[in-house]
Amino acid sequence: MTPMTSSTGDFPPSRQPLDITRLRAALVDHGPYTRVDYTPTTGSTNGDLLDADREGAPDWTVATTDYQDRGRGRLGRPWTAPEGSQAIFSVLFRPRPSLLEHLGTVPLACGLALIDTLRSFGVDGVGLKWPNDVLINGRKLCGILVEATSLDTTPAVVIGIGINLNLTTGELPVPHATSLALEGYDIDRTDLLIRVLGHIHARISDWERGETVWLDDYRAVCSSLGQDVRVILPGDRELLGVAVGIAEGGQLMVRDEEGTIHTLSAGEVTHLRLQ
Repeated sequence: MTPMTSSTGDFPPSRQPLDITRLRAALVDHGPYTRVDYTPTTGSTNGDLLDADREGAPDWTVATTDYQDRGRGRLGRPWTAPEGSQAIFSVLFRPRPSLLEHLGTVPLACGLALIDTLRSFGVDGVGLKWPNDVLINGRKLCGILVEATSLDTTPAVVIGIGINLNLTTGELPVPHATSLALEGYDIDRTDLLIRVLGHIHARISDWERGETVWLDDYRAVCSSLGQDVRVILPGDRELLGVAVGIAEGGQLMVRDEEGTIHTLSAGEVTHLRLQ
């Protein structure tokens, strides 16, 4: 990892194709993954793995690409960026049926794996806005979309992630987004994928063993805790309060102005002030 000297977005980003040979060697030949599928361009890596699941793809299959034109974020929002400007990948794993009631915590474990990765590269100012928005200095760095299928027969979970690697200021999808390059970090895309996929496997393996220690690690990096927040709940209801905890099931606990604590499984969270 090489620090960058410009933070204005006026740098010439390096957007070389992935080194798929090195990626497969690290993740499959000498790592915990079974298969890595790569296409230079695709509609959606999540879609590719959902198709691969129906064709019997093995547990711990990865799909990655240099560019996707039909990527989706939470609530079906589009997630696109110029070719080579993001690290884009999806992971297929097959949880035991006994773990299905805990699927709601998988996105939290994935967000934590992203924090593990960024810290391993020496990235400062990282945190998680509940449930799994990865932030650097309060700005969103990546999107995570977890989808489950065949829950009544052969359960499969697909984790889709897009990390803003070298987007310039003019290429950011929203004003509150950022990229690693804009934050001053020049990280090779293949190196980033190797490391983040290693951390995802480790955190999901903890989750599959039924361990809950990782939730303490999540709480330690969740920047929502202690914040004044606005939460838009299903049905467009609004809740104002202070985020005071993360429950054992991964739910956000918010204390309203009357002192009542609400335990939330879903909602769009906005931080109303910086810590």
